[in-house]
Amino acid sequence: MTPTDKTASSPKSKGHKRKNMRTPLLVLLVFVAVQLMPILFIGPTLGYFRDQGLDDATARASTSGWLIFLTMGVGFLVTMALILRDRNFFNIWKGKKSSLLAAIGWGVLGFLLLIIGQSIAAMIEMAIGIDPGSANTQTLVRIAEVVPFAIIAVVLFGPILEELVFRRVVFGSLNQTMNFWIATAISALVFALVHVEFTHLLLYFTTGLILAALYQRTKRIITPIIAHIMLNGYVMLIQLNMDKIETFIKQMENLQ
Repeated sequence: MTPTDKTASSPKSKGHKRKNMRTPLLVLLVFVAVQLMPILFIGPTLGYFRDQGLDDATARASTSGWLIFLTMGVGFLVTMALILRDRNFFNIWKGKKSSLLAAIGWGVLGFLLLIIGQSIAAMIEMAIGIDPGSANTQTLVRIAEVVPFAIIAVVLFGPILEELVFRRVVFGSLNQTMNFWIATAISALVFALVHVEFTHLLLYFTTGLILAALYQRTKRIITPIIAHIMLNGYVMLIQLNMDKIETFIKQMENLQ
């Protein structure tokens, strides 16, 4: 046995490997808990808002909005605490990482690529008879109108948690043991399936592909996080101001 072999098989080395596996697993479990936790509080929270005299639709939107904000906020804080304890959490890439400035630049460019990619995916979906528009997005917009704090969860907490899970944990782990394209495709498919909107599977799959490619390009998780935050922020901004946008377009048409 060579000295290298001894080092690789030493208890210290094995303990280090277990630690490297433990943090991604805990991050994944926290994400799953965030998705399931609201179920435990729907009943009492909905009852509380109904007792305040709200109509059923507003009470349900208020319940969803506050539970999304609180559970994702707690999940975000717990996940950050787990990651800060593991300095090697992001050390999964061979080769030099992009500079922070370049990673931010690629994040902004990635947002534009996401817009283009989603537009192409939407056109393909329409060509095969799938109606445009996301039910998930419309639901979140209605919730945000009632509970503005939910916007923080949708635009900030959600993208960060999803990138840490789907890009770092899922894609990052798979990419260490298999071909890049296979790892990218699997992580993108998981990302699409988790959104549980199967009619728009291609749209979510395309989004997952682009975000994984951005992470691989810079080797910095900040890149897909920036692109994802900008995408969600852009969608929420457009949807929440759709009436104003339509009024402006009509005014421009009248001027012509």
